[in-house]
Amino acid sequence: MKRRRFIERSLAASAALMVGSSQTMVGNTAQLTQGNLPFRMKFSPDFGIFSALSSSDPLEQLAWGYDYGFRAWENTMLKNRPVYEQEQISAALAKRGMEFGQFVGTLTFTEVTFAGRDEAARDNVLQDVRASIDIAKRMNTCFVHNVLGHMDAKLPYDFQMANAIELLKRIAEIYEPHGLVMVMEAMNHRINHPGMFLHTIPQAYALAKAVGSPSVKILFDAYHVQIQEGNLLPTLDYAWDEIAYFQIGDTPGRREPGTGEINYQNVLQHIHDKGYRGFVGLEHGILGEGKAGAESALHRYRTVDPI
Repeated sequence: MKRRRFIERSLAASAALMVGSSQTMVGNTAQLTQGNLPFRMKFSPDFGIFSALSSSDPLEQLAWGYDYGFRAWENTMLKNRPVYEQEQISAALAKRGMEFGQFVGTLTFTEVTFAGRDEAARDNVLQDVRASIDIAKRMNTCFVHNVLGHMDAKLPYDFQMANAIELLKRIAEIYEPHGLVMVMEAMNHRINHPGMFLHTIPQAYALAKAVGSPSVKILFDAYHVQIQEGNLLPTLDYAWDEIAYFQIGDTPGRREPGTGEINYQNVLQHIHDKGYRGFVGLEHGILGEGKAGAESALHRYRTVDPI
């Protein structure tokens, strides 16, 4: 199978080199998709990332995604969509045999929630968590991305960790009967999210181990990890047993793979060889503009898809 994929990739690369300037953009895209074969990795775009090649309509984006090899999707802010839209998206995915990944259940970039002891703030988190159960069932997914909020500068770090562990255990009790998995993402302090409580993978690993539940796991976003910590492969290997979801974006710039310093061909091959067959969320923008930029990003995903 590896030899077959190598041949397919080589033929696709040769075909791409033969594309002439007189061909249309649609023709170029067709050449770059290897005959629209499904990706081996479960790449999961969000709405909007490839809209320049399809449409602004979410259902048309899903149809386009299927035609060009994607078999999964995610929508971080899905909960802000009305129920009828969620149902339409879920039905469109089911019709094509596609899977839905993560959406956000609770989110704040400014308030202290998990790290503090304010009961009103923590009750609001639990309210969001309970509301996310119906959304997850509607979308036929088990993954809910809950953001752990801001750090509490008035509390020692260990007190904050203890507070977070206690709240995570309460969430686990809510999710476990439904087979749901909360994934928590370490967000970098250096560029994007200074002050967020959860900002390293070792910290996330310690929290997951302390809770000890199949319903509380790590979302490993390689973009954030590379900026905050680096050492990507050893870090993910050490935390492997607590990682349930991946997201990607290159750095600097948070664009598609191949536009920055991360060797995504090696990273994705590594997790594929370790047996990971789960979601890989496309958590980034696109370097180029319009159709040409989206087409280039699509091609880059063909080049990093594991063999």
